[in-house]
Amino acid sequence: MTDSTYPNMGGAVDNTSAATFIPEIWSDEVVAAYKSNLVLAPLVKSLGMTGKKGDVVHIPKPVRGDAHAKVEGQAVTIQNASEGEVQVVIDKHFEYSRMIEDITETQALASLRQFYTGDAGYALAKQVDTDLTNLGKSLGDGDGSDWTHSASFQIDPTSGLLEAYSAQGAAECGDFSDLAFRALIQKMDDADVPMDGRVLVLPPVARNVMMGLARFTEQAFTGEVGGGNTIRNGEIGNVYGVKVFVTTNADAATSGDRIGLMFTKDAFVLAEQMGVRSQTQYKQEYLGTLFTSDMLYGVKELRDEAAVAIAMPA
Repeated sequence: MTDSTYPNMGGAVDNTSAATFIPEIWSDEVVAAYKSNLVLAPLVKSLGMTGKKGDVVHIPKPVRGDAHAKVEGQAVTIQNASEGEVQVVIDKHFEYSRMIEDITETQALASLRQFYTGDAGYALAKQVDTDLTNLGKSLGDGDGSDWTHSASFQIDPTSGLLEAYSAQGAAECGDFSDLAFRALIQKMDDADVPMDGRVLVLPPVARNVMMGLARFTEQAFTGEVGGGNTIRNGEIGNVYGVKVFVTTNADAATSGDRIGLMFTKDAFVLAEQMGVRSQTQYKQEYLGTLFTSDMLYGVKELRDEAAVAIAMPA
């Protein structure tokens, strides 16, 4: 304890005396938990906007060109198009806060802090993944309000074939299957979506079904992804050249069905203007410490043709 008589400042609270309230450890733990709980975010196009000003990101979206036959003795065919753009609005600011009273901080185990930091990271990661998943409502002719649109499908429980999603409930939706998987791939092929980098993100109910089918558990299909058997380490595997992921955050449709998405990296974009930030502030009026983690970002559908949605019973 260092004392001084005002206006001398020998007894001021500084970074040394208040080191326990400087949140380096808190921040590191939150960021680690955030990154470890993300599923969709690492699979989509990411734009680093840290430190940049503005609230709208303009991304050029060129129109695909055509190949033309070269006629001997004639000039090449010059082609031109009015190129488009996608605007990503940075409008999502989410936070996670806890007020930790002095008596609690004094008496509680250090594991309390670890729970809060892990929980903060999980909550923010879940929010980002939710916002990215919900972009699937804008695919095809969708207006962003629900999953009933031209790029959303369900499995006929009798024939096992894909059909337009009707949002009529689980009785109308069949379980995920190998036939449905291959039909989704064909949907992407028919839309001329590049084969490289395709992923399929499914809810746990689909994983439960797939783990009971030999097609999805054979070593030839699951492979060694991430240095271990994929059934054990959380990534189901690489099937037909498509990496398969499972998330508990797969969106629930209005009827209670669960939604999966097959897409490529360019289907959706995540623009982070402020990554996960953690701060603590002592509140004397409450005799406690306010802990807050927050982030600022925007999401947008980038290439409409590069993704399809599939519904299945919850």
